[in-house]
Order: sequence, then C-alpha cells, then structure tokens
Amino acid sequence: MYYGMGYYGFMWDPTYYLVIIGMLLCLGASALVNSTMRKYARVRNMSGITGAEAARRILNNEGLYNVQIECLSRGSGDHYDPRTNTVRLSQQNYNGVSVTAVGVAAHECGHAIQHAKGYAPLSIRSALVPVVNISSTLGIPLILLGVLLSWNQTLIQIGIWAFALSVLFQLVTLPVEFNASRRAVQKVEQYGLLTSVENAGCKKVLTAAALTYVASAASSILQLLRLVLLFGGNRRRDD
Repeated sequence: MYYGMGYYGFMWDPTYYLVIIGMLLCLGASALVNSTMRKYARVRNMSGITGAEAARRILNNEGLYNVQIECLSRGSGDHYDPRTNTVRLSQQNYNGVSVTAVGVAAHECGHAIQHAKGYAPLSIRSALVPVVNISSTLGIPLILLGVLLSWNQTLIQIGIWAFALSVLFQLVTLPVEFNASRRAVQKVEQYGLLTSVENAGCKKVLTAAALTYVASAASSILQLLRLVLLFGGNRRRDD
C-alpha cells in the first residue's frame, strides 16, 4: 500500500528530491552568509563606530528619536520590534566596530524606517504574524491526522492551506528584507558611516543575508508542492 509519505517500509519516494533541493538551497545560503559575515566581522571600520552608535546616528538623522536600541543579553537574533519601537542587536553587533556590525545595525534601522513610513509589505507581514504562528504549527499535524482518519480530505486540505499561509508569509518577507537592506546601504552612504571600500563590504553582507530568505522561501514552496503532490488528491491511496 502506498501511503503518500513514501512507500511502506523504506522505499524511495520521488518527491524527496524536492526536499533535498530545498535543503541544499538553505545550506548553501547559510554557508554563504556565515562566510561573508565572518569575513567582514574581522574588518574594523575606519571611523571606529560601533553598531549601536551607527544605529543611533541613522535613527536620529531620520527623526526617529523614539526608537530605542537594546543589546541582547546572549546569542544573536538581531531584529526590530515594531510593537515597542526597539532595535535589538546581538552583543557582537551592538559593541562591535566591524563592517558587519554596522551593516546589520543599519539593516534593522531600515525596518524601523519602514515602520515609521508605513511601508505596506511590513504592515502586511505584521498582520500575518498571529495567523502564521498558528498555521505553521497546525499545518503538518492536520495533514497527518487527515491521513490517519482514512484520508479525511477536509482535514488534509485545511492542513495544506495552513502550510500555504506560512509560505505566503515568507514571500511577503522577501520585499521587506530587500527593502530594509536597500535603505540600510543608502543611509550608511548618506551619513558617511563607512568608507566607499567598506560600503562595498557592507553591501556584500546584506546581500548574502537576503539570500537566506530567498532560499528559505524557495524551500517552503518546494515543500508545499510536495504536500500537494502527495496529499492534494481527492481519493484515498490504496493498492
């Protein structure tokens, strides 16, 4: 009997190629961004400005005095929180004086500028967050439950649509991230935070980081395609 997730036992399911392609895309993008960030994390910027100082200068010049800058207690996870108007930077980027530190800080300020200007894709992404938090958790379990309940198509289709919402979220994230990076590069140049040579390195850091979102979105699309191929039919899969 064919169960959709692969032949019963350990026989090969051709749709696994989609999973492998997605995994390779993510691994390649992750390797590129890690390599690029490490490279420019070793390059001290000529002005000796820290990531936190660069962020404060950008925000002040943009009139965003209300946006706070915080140092994360541990780990990375640099981000902008629109709920509290706060740019949060990892310790190495908050205190660091590297090209990477300035680039990452400027990128998060790009999100703050988006928020202040009412950038539509950011608003859409923020609105999707609570829905996606639920759908991304329930998608696969609903599909599996539907399969266990004699291929209950209602549960399976709800699960597929729930997973599709998380894919939509990642697609909406792409213009948000690319736009934030573009704003970051513009502001770094406009306010003279880095030299022209350092700006080139900053662009490479932000481009590499953006590619991770592209790879993640592509991987999710492939996974969604696989789910549709395996479970999207309207008939039970028997011998």
